[in-house]
Amino acid sequence: MKRSSLILAFLAVIAIFSACNKVPRSGKLKFKNNVDSVSYALGYIEANNFKKNFNQVPFKMDSIAYVHFAKAIAKTTLSERYTDFRNNQFDSLNEEAFYKGFLNELAYGKSYFSETSADIYLRKIFNQKKTVKDSLRKEEGKTNLAKGKKFLEENKARKEVIETESGLQYEIMKEGTGKIPDAKDRVKCVYHGTLLDGTVFDSSKERGDTTSFGVNRVIKGWTEALQLMREGSEWKLYIPADLAYGERGSGQKIGPNETLIFDINLVEVVESKN
Repeated sequence: MKRSSLILAFLAVIAIFSACNKVPRSGKLKFKNNVDSVSYALGYIEANNFKKNFNQVPFKMDSIAYVHFAKAIAKTTLSERYTDFRNNQFDSLNEEAFYKGFLNELAYGKSYFSETSADIYLRKIFNQKKTVKDSLRKEEGKTNLAKGKKFLEENKARKEVIETESGLQYEIMKEGTGKIPDAKDRVKCVYHGTLLDGTVFDSSKERGDTTSFGVNRVIKGWTEALQLMREGSEWKLYIPADLAYGERGSGQKIGPNETLIFDINLVEVVESKN
């Protein structure tokens, strides 16, 4: 009886010790879908890279140190910036699956993936998502281009609107009396930019500041318009896609082949020293 009691007590101590050393949010994962698989693989890849980087430092991390470090990480959450980055690549991210992949590798050196299989799998899913996104973006570009052409065709019929040979349209709200910049000059402007539906994508006016830039360092529509404006002028620009950001768009708000509208005030011309 005493021997049995000692064995049971010993086993209990081992169980308690193991529980104390188990890293929260690590362990087995039931993969329900591709999101779980992608998230776990990303977690594994990040942990694997992390450990490789740690091998470059002058001190050595043993297995116990990695477990303690993993416990600290288990208390964290993914940054919004990282989550947005991965969501943009793969559409969705399961944070708990990511942590299991990360912590299993960091604390125990165990994973459902190897470095090669994780890389191959993530590339496969990324390419599948990219193909779908590219197709949708192409259709979006066609729709935006058609809307832009229709708008510009109707807009130029208004007597207040002037159209240049390039297709740029503008409306003079206030005529300035100062200098006209050339392509090498810098200018100070206040501007407000919207899409055709009124969505504001950028506005120094709303920020309450004046922006400085080179005349030849901006989109083609701006470069052309600025070289027609006098200092002190306030114009409304209607810029077709090929004079703006074209098929690539810009940022999260300007899609492919978007026609842009700008209210622009040419505050000052800073002549080039060259």
